[in-house]
Amino acid sequence: MDDSKAAAPHYEAEEGVEVGEVLNASGHKQELQRNFSLLSICAIGITTGNVWAALGGSIVIALYNGGPAGVIYEFIAVSVFYWMIAACIAELASAIPSSAGVYHWASVTGGSYGRSIGYFAGWWNFFGWVFGTASMSSILANNVISMYGLFHPEYAYQRWQVFIVYLMVTWICCFIVMYMNRALPAITNVGLCLILAGVFVTILVCAIMPSKTGMGYATTNFVFSEWQNQTGWKSDGFVFCAGMLNGAYAVGTPDCVSHLAEELPNPRVNIPKAILAQYVVGCTTALCYIIAIFYSVNDLDSLFSNPWPFPLAELYRQATNSHAGSLGLLIVIFMPIACTNIGCYITAGRMLWTLGRDDATPYSHWIGKIDKKHESPWNATLVCGCICTVLGCIYVGNTTAFTAFVGSFIVLSTASYLAFILPNIVTRRKYIVPGPFSMPDPVFYIVGGLATAYICAFIVIYCFPYAVPFTAASMNYSSLITGGLTVFIAAWWFVIDRRGYKGPGGAIEEVRRLSVGEGVRRISAEKI
Repeated sequence: MDDSKAAAPHYEAEEGVEVGEVLNASGHKQELQRNFSLLSICAIGITTGNVWAALGGSIVIALYNGGPAGVIYEFIAVSVFYWMIAACIAELASAIPSSAGVYHWASVTGGSYGRSIGYFAGWWNFFGWVFGTASMSSILANNVISMYGLFHPEYAYQRWQVFIVYLMVTWICCFIVMYMNRALPAITNVGLCLILAGVFVTILVCAIMPSKTGMGYATTNFVFSEWQNQTGWKSDGFVFCAGMLNGAYAVGTPDCVSHLAEELPNPRVNIPKAILAQYVVGCTTALCYIIAIFYSVNDLDSLFSNPWPFPLAELYRQATNSHAGSLGLLIVIFMPIACTNIGCYITAGRMLWTLGRDDATPYSHWIGKIDKKHESPWNATLVCGCICTVLGCIYVGNTTAFTAFVGSFIVLSTASYLAFILPNIVTRRKYIVPGPFSMPDPVFYIVGGLATAYICAFIVIYCFPYAVPFTAASMNYSSLITGGLTVFIAAWWFVIDRRGYKGPGGAIEEVRRLSVGEGVRRISAEKI
């Protein structure tokens, strides 16, 4: 082992040390109660990821890039790459179990540049999560409007109506996270049951009902072989790659449980287990789900032309040949997505809180504060709800602008992953002390290298227009949003840099200093 690894501190503690009396692996005082168990942290990973429901919510958009066969194979391909990213995240979560997640890891792996790299990684990750949260609220709102539209053929929805439902959903989920922190483990366990039961019921209905209603099934050739390029791009290879964005939206949340590392026992072992559970359950259920629903499609054109803002309503109507049946399946998917929205608020709020406690945000003393009464980052979660509300107002004024923000979720989040994976490869892992889960060097360099190559290539591809010819309304503005936010983040960097911003690395150095000579109680690897 080299000197840099040998010099890393090893924390040891007495049993029964109270919250707030010790420093955890992030270098900060332990302010949050460890309320989550292994089961509940797996539940929050599965509910926040909720792959089958997220994929179903954007299924019609995905169909433009190759039809059903394209959706299936694009999903499989992008899942392989996200398994690699998830492995890199699990390894760092095992080594440095911090609620700051990628923000903390990029600060460490970046070496002498870590302070600035981690800063940008943290903000990219936060904005990615808050935009993803807004997209979940939008899906839920469109679902509710579509439920009403199923039984009112003459109804033509207005954006303000979607906005009202959006606000209700946004603040109900936000308030649950703000005021019910102690109940979150139980809520996420319920969400896990809803997700598993929901996908099971939906698969059964879509597998059985077409034969009972007389509508029949789609052909195997239609589901697995027939390629349908409706994007206008001439290269089918490019269409396939661009279509992977839809699968990435569904599986692109590998870091969600890492932001709860300070809220469960033995996170070095349990966080990697939760990530594994999230991806095994998520990818398996999603693949079975999309195959089942595609076999129940009997009129693809009507999916593209349906009048409802949530096209899955029409797909379910075809599967059941009944408006009531479609309503039932929409309710079945609504409840898991509501749990997903709660999980997104948990993650986004904690990500912003970790930035605040390191003085990386405006009003950092307020944002980085843990509410003693509710034992949660109440202020940071409130800010997330306010940002989502502003995004909803943007939707009322201009749907293109709203889509531009929420559509940049994948680009922002993957950029934050790149910020810690690439430096870790370049520095040959010298800044990381391995945790219980650690890939051997040859495996890591292959997995990390392929993950890095995927992110570098597909961040560019995901910024191309979704279809050609394109207009100002149909243009992909992900690059504009990502670049614009990065400019604002960079401007704020110069402000906090003059104030002496240290980042999470500064907290770790303080731990090392205190642990050597000032008698701070030390925490063992088994307890942090």
